[in-house]
Amino acid sequence: MNYVFQFGTLLREWPLLLDGLLLTLRLSLIAMVCGLALGAAGAIGSVYGPRWVKAGLFGYVEAIRNTPFLVQLFMVFLGLPALGLRLSPNTAAAVALTVNVGAYAAEIIRAGIEAVPRGQIEAGLALGLRQAQIIRLVVLRQALIAVYPALCSQFILLMLGSSVVSAIAAEELTAVANSIQSRTFRTFEVYSVVTAIYLALSLGLRQVFRIVYVRWVRAG
Repeated sequence: MNYVFQFGTLLREWPLLLDGLLLTLRLSLIAMVCGLALGAAGAIGSVYGPRWVKAGLFGYVEAIRNTPFLVQLFMVFLGLPALGLRLSPNTAAAVALTVNVGAYAAEIIRAGIEAVPRGQIEAGLALGLRQAQIIRLVVLRQALIAVYPALCSQFILLMLGSSVVSAIAAEELTAVANSIQSRTFRTFEVYSVVTAIYLALSLGLRQVFRIVYVRWVRAG
């Protein structure tokens, strides 16, 4: 093998890689927070909403879960301008990621809601709580605790899946890596470093989620 490894060529590219890393984290955080809110609302609607709401949410979840994320991304970035709504690559990436993870979160949280014992809901009714109070104080809290590990896994997959948004020129980590590789032709060095960064991000997020669970979720 005559290949000469030259990782030193990447040293001067670290500012670009850092910018890409920060955008990956920012997009992931936005999608996690907004997707969790969307998923919680969707789960509540699919369990307690009227029939037409349930039907609409079922269609949304099935459409998202059974189509490629890349197609969804192109629909937001390239399809919406045809309707008069033009988004920047970064904004389109955040919207597509949120819509995507929201569907998965809705199904996860719905399963948690349906796992709450019926007796606790009846106890809330006996105490005179309104349905909204029961959902907020009794059902949703227990559901989120029950499905917390599944949500964390989904959020890590979201962060890794954010690499797809490089297809619309959002300058996240993978897009920056592609640009560096096209200029330096150091394919192995660039993508091995980026692979290591994604691995570190995944392990770091897992540790953060574990700390959150121990200090706030389980303790609360």
